[in-house]
Amino acid sequence: MHCRRFLPRSVSRREMLRTCAGGFGALAIAALMDDRSFASTSPLAPKPPHFPPKARNVIFLYMDGGPSQVDTFDYKPMLAKYDGQDPRQAMGQLEPTQFNSIGRVMKSPWNFGQYGESGIWVSDLFPHVAKHVDDLCVIKSMVSPFPEHTAANYFLHTGSGLQGRPSMGAWVGYGLGSENQELPGFIVLNGGLIPPGGLDNFNSGFLPAAYQGSIFKAGDHPVANIRPAEPSTERQPEGRAPEERGFGGPTDRGPARRSESPGLAGDHVGRLDG
Repeated sequence: MHCRRFLPRSVSRREMLRTCAGGFGALAIAALMDDRSFASTSPLAPKPPHFPPKARNVIFLYMDGGPSQVDTFDYKPMLAKYDGQDPRQAMGQLEPTQFNSIGRVMKSPWNFGQYGESGIWVSDLFPHVAKHVDDLCVIKSMVSPFPEHTAANYFLHTGSGLQGRPSMGAWVGYGLGSENQELPGFIVLNGGLIPPGGLDNFNSGFLPAAYQGSIFKAGDHPVANIRPAEPSTERQPEGRAPEERGFGGPTDRGPARRSESPGLAGDHVGRLDG
């Protein structure tokens, strides 16, 4: 008969990953090994472009609540001509809006002037920018048929006024990939205000979900669902018995209720035992 006085063979790290939690850890190690030791199959892996690249990153600044184009670079003399008048009398029929709240025509409170050899119109808001206006490219031919903020935001970010299309950042990640394997290919820096239309402005649409925007916020918790929600390790469920986690059944939950409400202890006991 064996004395049983021996030390069992230690479990290797690979065996632990393969057997613990139904082998879920093996999936993670397989993904890491695939990314670092073999040809990467990540959807965000860099892809060769059609032409030699000239830019390393794409940074799009969406400044919600910024100054209007008619107060910056798009001079509209007709606004000054019809200032204070009903726009329907001055301009004719208007597109309907959500609340049909149509005020009066208002001219820009800033004066405009033409600067540089190009003669680009610049308002008094940007006196220093006006000195370098020949280094700028001001596009005035872009229009949209959407008078409301939500549809206009979809059009701006996705090229369509309808919800559900892939955003500009999703298309960039899909077409070019990313050389950075430590961060998502499409990051949205949230300054505290998601634009009208919500997160669908940064969605991947019919493209795979790997290309949708990842929201990074300013503060101590820049990425959601990274840190445990429990205030302490004692309240986290890992490593605790089922009855301690509240999965034991009515008789196991009874003492916890009685300890929280000692004045009703007898009533709880009567119900649970009866």
